[in-house]
Amino acid sequence: NEGFSLDVDVIDLTGDDKDDLQRAIALSLEESNRAFRETVLEASIAENKASLKRTHTEVWSDSPNPHDRKRIDSCPVGLKNVGNTCWFSAVIQSLFNLLEFQRLVLNYSPPARVHDLPRNQKEHRNLPFMQELRNLFSLMVGSKRKYVDPSRAVEILKDAFKSSESQQQDVSEFTHKLLDWLEDAFQMKAEEDREGEKPKNPMVELFYGRFLAVGVLEGKKFENTEMFGQYPLQVNGFKDLHECLEAAMIEGEIESLHSAENSARSGQEHWFTELPPVLTFELSRFEFNQALGRPEKIHNKLEFPSMLYMDRYMDRNREITRIKREEIRRLKEHLTLLQQRLERYLSYGSGPKRFPLADVLQYAMEFASSKPVCTSPVEDIDSSAPPGVCPSDSLPPLESSGPASGPTTAPTAAQQQRVPIHKPFTQSRLPPDLPMHPAPRHITEEELRVLEGCLHRWRSEVENDTRDLQGSITRIHRTIELMYSDKSMMQVPYRLHAVLVHEGQANAGHYWAYIYDPHQRCWMKYNDISVTKSSWEELVRDSFGGYRNASAYCLMYINDKKPFLIEGQILSGMDKLPADLKLYVKEDNELFDKEIEEWDILQARKAQQEKLALATAAAAAASAASSTSTSSSSPQPMSIESSPPDNAGQGHGIYNSEEKSFNQDLFLFCLSGQAIKLEYARLLRFAQEDTSPENDYRLQHIIVYFIQNQAPRKILERTLLTQFADRNLAFDERCKSIMNVARAKLDLIKPEEVNMDEYEMWHQDYRNFRETTVFMTTGLELFQKANYVEALMYLIYSYQYNKELLSKGLYRGHDEELLGHYRRECLLKLNEQAAAMFESGEEPDVSTGLGIMNELVVPCIPLLLAHDIEGDLLAVEDMRNRWCSYLGQEMESNLQEKLTDFLPKLLDCSTEIKSFHDPPKLPAYSTLELCERFSRIMSALGRVHADGR
Repeated sequence: NEGFSLDVDVIDLTGDDKDDLQRAIALSLEESNRAFRETVLEASIAENKASLKRTHTEVWSDSPNPHDRKRIDSCPVGLKNVGNTCWFSAVIQSLFNLLEFQRLVLNYSPPARVHDLPRNQKEHRNLPFMQELRNLFSLMVGSKRKYVDPSRAVEILKDAFKSSESQQQDVSEFTHKLLDWLEDAFQMKAEEDREGEKPKNPMVELFYGRFLAVGVLEGKKFENTEMFGQYPLQVNGFKDLHECLEAAMIEGEIESLHSAENSARSGQEHWFTELPPVLTFELSRFEFNQALGRPEKIHNKLEFPSMLYMDRYMDRNREITRIKREEIRRLKEHLTLLQQRLERYLSYGSGPKRFPLADVLQYAMEFASSKPVCTSPVEDIDSSAPPGVCPSDSLPPLESSGPASGPTTAPTAAQQQRVPIHKPFTQSRLPPDLPMHPAPRHITEEELRVLEGCLHRWRSEVENDTRDLQGSITRIHRTIELMYSDKSMMQVPYRLHAVLVHEGQANAGHYWAYIYDPHQRCWMKYNDISVTKSSWEELVRDSFGGYRNASAYCLMYINDKKPFLIEGQILSGMDKLPADLKLYVKEDNELFDKEIEEWDILQARKAQQEKLALATAAAAAASAASSTSTSSSSPQPMSIESSPPDNAGQGHGIYNSEEKSFNQDLFLFCLSGQAIKLEYARLLRFAQEDTSPENDYRLQHIIVYFIQNQAPRKILERTLLTQFADRNLAFDERCKSIMNVARAKLDLIKPEEVNMDEYEMWHQDYRNFRETTVFMTTGLELFQKANYVEALMYLIYSYQYNKELLSKGLYRGHDEELLGHYRRECLLKLNEQAAAMFESGEEPDVSTGLGIMNELVVPCIPLLLAHDIEGDLLAVEDMRNRWCSYLGQEMESNLQEKLTDFLPKLLDCSTEIKSFHDPPKLPAYSTLELCERFSRIMSALGRVHADGR
């Protein structure tokens, strides 16, 4: 179990010596899994270094485009996960958002005589760490980046966690160590500033409190004052935080504490004498399973309030709290008796199956009131019996072992013929008359009237007794809930500041934090580089436990009467930084500005090269078209394939695909300026037409795409005119006339009338739409062929690119739910294949299966977790549960080792993509070919859905 426990051999934590604290922690962690104790930080750094060796294509969450990594206004800054260090981010963000703590760290200066101090291990570790923490905090205050890299601070932690002083290391120990180091660093400074006086350590004053241990040891009373930092609480067996606290405040049998009799019983109570401004509870959600030989996580639900009143645990309220506890104990005893009585009514009977007594009486009344209906088991067989005659009359007399009890008559001929047919029924000894439903065979009207009266009365009495018991139980619950609600017991309010959440199993998982923002009056979710607005409802879902594998492992409350802890600072932003940190942040921001500038120059150069290439291609196409027109006896319409590369898909539809030659009237209209209007009207009809998914007019013409997405009128006109002005249409003199008229109209458009940056943006969006369609079509085709390995990357990239398109408008992309479904299904199929290979136990298959998971599935899991879509979250849960189900199963040691190495990667819920595959290479498709392929696959998917996929 985590945390430390105070037994009768009281450990003194008030002195300067930290050995007792280390011993206390060691005692509580003694049974932890040794594999789980190994250094988390070292693994984190190793993973980080390994990831740096890989080829990074940091897309989406770590985009190569610095504009995507630019901080928006004054949004909180995230922390990059540098390799299984999400726990570092959760703790640091919680502390950083305590403005008093932030102020202390930012304004910390090392002792002036630091060079004269002995260079022992603590000082060698603490002072560099403090400087890196100051640097990190300053970037979190004033950086222009959306998230910053904490690697330097983590590197220093790695060495400290490997030292001989710390042999038992797990994630929960990190905060203990961090506060310990900070305390040491501030202690050195405090001793220098207050020579001759007892120095005050701000870290101690902020995070440490005191309690009084009052107890009896072997009949002798004792009292000890002890210091505490993070207060450990057991979760198992309790439903809310107050129950945990009540149990933690009382140890052993304490009846003798309140009696004058000398007793040999031992026990103790804890009473807080001084609470820290920041009160931290460490929830022990891990326990060691002796049978399995490993730690297990406790997923039980544990509720906690947003406002916690600590009055009942204070030493000054000791007597009144004891009286209230005794009253609660008495009420709970009475409550237990009432619940036992109620249970006898609700679970009545002496057998294995029990029912509510009121229902039993109702069933008895229904049985008594039922009327028997004569029928026979042979009714369906003997269909030849004459009407009005009960079929059982045709049966012979039942066989008897004794003499006949009365005279018998000779059977008729018909009866003799039916005897062989009904002989089996005769031999089965079934009763001659069976009712259609259970009913009394013999009951008089008087008996029925008396019985119904009794049953009605008894049922009414039972229902009244049940209601009375339930009402009494509800009132007792309410009395217990309100026991501490009077104003005298609501004078020590603590507001919930942060909740640190763990998702996963005991030896692997992901950490994030919910932190309350007092300025926006909302909860914020800090998940590595992602910082988003949240809600109390989401916090409850993820933190209380009992839902999936997520639950709170640390609660941070702050004294609500000390608002300076989280607000009230006059200075903000860069103004709150000391001069040295201002310079540090300024230099980092200048580096980031330079990165943005270089990126913009590179993109401008690429755009210029693209325009040059397009101009060259257009000139070559015009030359080819000119030579074709002079050698051909009759002009041919511009084909889809001959359209310029930059305008792929823009020519299809200028002339109806069914037309084989140009219409003479169209040229006349064009020369008079009406052709453009005619063409626009035709495309407008297409844009407004309701079509099936497989017939997407947006792919056939760019103007349809623009109309559906409400592009500006000038963009539409210029695009259409540019197509008519295309050199590829200049087949003869008449075509040249069309081109010249279009060019003349283009010349009439003033530069200020069309924003060319916006014009280029719209055309780029259309090219992105076509590219996304190619990714989507290829991925769905491969999925249909069960080629899931190749299909995955196409589906992953098509979904992400499509999401970026849809962020600009509803008709910018394709159906997001469809793409999300097949992306999810593809991952589930791959997970199933990989798990089957692992289960085979054959070495080549096992390696292949784990390779699929490590290279394809695991890198994609953050994408499913990024947007809290229910289907995606359930899919991730299914995949994890499949692999977690292998824990505890009998398997070869090499398989167990591989599973142990793999599971932490699968259970790491970071939403950061640390490394990813390059997007697949796309072949060039003509508009006609792309439309045909898209139509085929969408039609095939429609048939699958219609068949009830």
